[in-house]
Amino acid sequence: MSAEKSEDIAVALFGELFMADQLARNRISKVLPKGMELSHFSVLNHLARINDERTPAQLARAFHVTRGAMTNTLSRLEWAGHVHIRPDWEDARQKFVAISPSGRAARDSAVAAVVPLIADVVQSIGADRVRALVTVLRELRVRLEED
Repeated sequence: MSAEKSEDIAVALFGELFMADQLARNRISKVLPKGMELSHFSVLNHLARINDERTPAQLARAFHVTRGAMTNTLSRLEWAGHVHIRPDWEDARQKFVAISPSGRAARDSAVAAVVPLIADVVQSIGADRVRALVTVLRELRVRLEED
């Protein structure tokens, strides 16, 4: 394959990824529970899946955002009662974040609103094709995280 063809494929890939990302974010944002932003849902979903505490710095790294951006999101989630933030008993400079029962309920409500939207897309494209796409996208994400 020539370099020009490879470049065309790369441009087309990232164009489609960026557009799909924007469209998915818009659609998902519209069905999230009142007052919940996509960043809130993402953090709650992450904490619910790992079912363990994380530091704000660990969360910032996981989401590839600045510590300031994560602190802002966590402050809003704490204000809403969706996360508990406690000091590290061994190092007072550090904090730990855990999802609260209210946060788990809010996450579950958001998942219930989002899943039908995504399931419709999966059904229309075909589960086998989407499963194959997820494998490729995961590999792409891992390769991009290496840099």
